[in-house]
Amino acid sequence: MRTTLLAAALSGAALFAQPGVLTKQDLIKYTPDWKGERYEDGRPKVPDSILKRMKAVTLEEGWAVLRDSGFSHQYEDGWLSIHPEKVLVGRALTAQWLPGRPDIHKVIAEQGKKDGRIGAPNAWAVDMLQPADVYVVDHFGLKQDGPSIGDNVGNAIYAKSHNGIVYNGAVRDINGLKELDDFVSFVRFYDPSHHFSTLGPRLNSTLIGINIPIRIGGATVMPGDVVLGRDGGVLFIPPQLAEKVVKTAEFIHLQDAFGHQRLREGKYTSGQIDTRWSEPIEKDFTAWLEENQDKLPVAKEQVLEIIKERRK
Repeated sequence: MRTTLLAAALSGAALFAQPGVLTKQDLIKYTPDWKGERYEDGRPKVPDSILKRMKAVTLEEGWAVLRDSGFSHQYEDGWLSIHPEKVLVGRALTAQWLPGRPDIHKVIAEQGKKDGRIGAPNAWAVDMLQPADVYVVDHFGLKQDGPSIGDNVGNAIYAKSHNGIVYNGAVRDINGLKELDDFVSFVRFYDPSHHFSTLGPRLNSTLIGINIPIRIGGATVMPGDVVLGRDGGVLFIPPQLAEKVVKTAEFIHLQDAFGHQRLREGKYTSGQIDTRWSEPIEKDFTAWLEENQDKLPVAKEQVLEIIKERRK
């Protein structure tokens, strides 16, 4: 007996209706460097504590760590932002659309009904969202007659994840989406039209995959990547590098705070601070961390970890 599509996703026992969707076993196979917790469908689940700390990371800091680790295609910009003054952080749940093709679309739609899917295909992935997820969608940059997300779907996304989206396409009802305080989102366009995802002469989009590797502009995105969106750009961080990104950024913040203070005090020159630090400056930095551990731009718990490492 066939299980429902959602049950199949949770158990990893079967494929989704869409071609090329990764099973639980495949998601584990293609994210071999992640050794932490996973969702029931196999998607990496970076801890909430890391996501919270990620909000203070800049794009430059994250990009440098990824680049040094061999990941050169994880950044994309050129977005229209919703709540651009805020930072988007969360775990990626991916979906991919293709230009509408009736024969494939018919098979997917019929299978979706058999598997217990509710509503149109643009709602299917939304039903799978978990708290702190970011819905990352490749809608192939479609604008006119392209929006598959408006204020109704946006509210459904927000209710499930309490988070925003990264959407390579157009959204509609943007005024309604802006009313959601934490719907921090990066989209390509606003357009008042709406997409047609049901069979007929105006079919223009076919949902081809959920929780699969996708391309967003020049970036490759895997399910479970940590999304960092701010200042007009989005970085997709492989889960195994998320903690490294956070720790590296926090250390940089502390170095900057120390360096700026010592420069204002006139204790060191810019040449001494802007180059590799001497041993006396390194010792001064460690002592400064200990003296100011309750007043720094990084949580005390992390400051104490850094001090412990520096005292070894």
